Amino acid sequence: MQAVVSHLCRRRVSGAIRRTLGVSWPADQIHSGFSTFCTLAPDNSSEGEREQEQERMSLCRRIEGLPKGEAVGTAFQSWMGDGFPIHRGDIFHTINRLRKLQFNKRALQVMEWVIRERPYRPKELDYSYLLEFTTKLHGVSQGEKLFSRVPTEFQNELLYNNLVIACLDKGMIRLSLAYMKKMRELGYPISHLIFNRLIILHSSPSRRKSISGICRQMRADKVNPHVSTYNILMKIEANDHNIEGLVRVFGEMKQVEVEPNEISFCILATAHAVARLYSVCEVYVEAVEKSATGNNWSTFDVLLILYGYLGKEKELERTWCTLQELPNVKSKSFIVAIEAFGRIGGLSRAEQILAEMKSKKGLKSTEQFNSMISVYCKLGFITKATKLYKEMDQNGCKPNAITYRHLALGCLKAGLMKEALRTLELGNGLSTSARIRRSTPWLETTLSMVEIFAEKGDLENAEKLFEELKRANYSRYTFVYNILFKAYVKAKIYDPNLLKRMILGGSRPDSETYGLLKLIEQFQT
Repeated sequence: MQAVVSHLCRRRVSGAIRRTLGVSWPADQIHSGFSTFCTLAPDNSSEGEREQEQERMSLCRRIEGLPKGEAVGTAFQSWMGDGFPIHRGDIFHTINRLRKLQFNKRALQVMEWVIRERPYRPKELDYSYLLEFTTKLHGVSQGEKLFSRVPTEFQNELLYNNLVIACLDKGMIRLSLAYMKKMRELGYPISHLIFNRLIILHSSPSRRKSISGICRQMRADKVNPHVSTYNILMKIEANDHNIEGLVRVFGEMKQVEVEPNEISFCILATAHAVARLYSVCEVYVEAVEKSATGNNWSTFDVLLILYGYLGKEKELERTWCTLQELPNVKSKSFIVAIEAFGRIGGLSRAEQILAEMKSKKGLKSTEQFNSMISVYCKLGFITKATKLYKEMDQNGCKPNAITYRHLALGCLKAGLMKEALRTLELGNGLSTSARIRRSTPWLETTLSMVEIFAEKGDLENAEKLFEELKRANYSRYTFVYNILFKAYVKAKIYDPNLLKRMILGGSRPDSETYGLLKLIEQFQT
């Protein structure tokens, strides 16, 4: 009986950890070509629950609507003055809402008021929230001081896990490891969320060797394998364009009987689409459709991308119509839809969606303009792209490196070689993050340019752009090297080291590769 009670308590605390710490992974770390998969819970609530939700939201609105600098107590006094008691659920709902909006300062003020005024007896979750936002705003040292002042009964598993997460959020890995050691000494279980954060912090190429050790430690600490951990590991392999590594991680996931979710299948499908393995991609797209829970805008965005890759116009239209039925369709979804329809050659449909976005959202960002410019340039409509480029400038949106990269491709498609090289230089002169240069749209646009240079036998420019693909590991795909080899064929230049270079670069030659190499051998002198 005691073991059962202990198990139930552990489940309750673990659930609280998940609610309190919910690991987020920014889009730039999750995927280079599409946004983070923020899987939202389906709305299965009853009418009574929705009414309660609306009541709670009114407290959120009062707090959110406070003028800058006004004390949060004003909102609470107004709330209580209207005859509403302050329940723990009201506070937790408000805090989660403020966290989503990244109103960390306001969230801290709410928790400080709760601890000071005590509308109810604070418990572990209240102190966890207080610790979280104190650390976010005032640093780990202040968080440690607060931790030491929390009543001893609440210095437990939940608070320790929060403290470790806070250290990791600030990049203080050594300190987090010290607290994890303390947790082991006290017999507190370590959340899988902590190991997720550690893996993310070690996901850069220079640190990636440490990930296997983190996974071993996870097993040593008897932390149950979790689908989110495997999703992160698969995402790392996908971002590195390592299909074999991705499939290996998925195999390990199935071996330990961890059930994949829609995020897992989104990662697998997109990685195979980028690798041009469309038959495998289709299998995983079906799995995404079957495993999707509720109306998740992020999953619909990914499906738009995937149906664009697969050239499935009917499915693409169906997905876009379904997404439009959701409340408050984001600008990001419009952008994804424009690019997806552009990929299948649906220029008029892409223009319609641009017009819809303009009327509903307004054209306020460079990214919005870039989406349609990319479609025009890929399809060879440089005049239309240039016109939209001028409109962008008139709207006060500054072109960035992505804009110029698309325009350079458009110039090449239109046969304007000098203008293309000049536009390419303009883009190269702008600072661009490594995240952008490793993103799938950037790499695919660059490869399209390499392909045009290859067809013209312009080996110098083809090699120059190929180096970008190599730095991002995009050259692991056989078709990328094959396009480069076509440049050697057209330029009638022999290089005896091409096959060796390809294999050392992590790419596997196929029948097309050997055919191209035979053609290149003809130019041997």
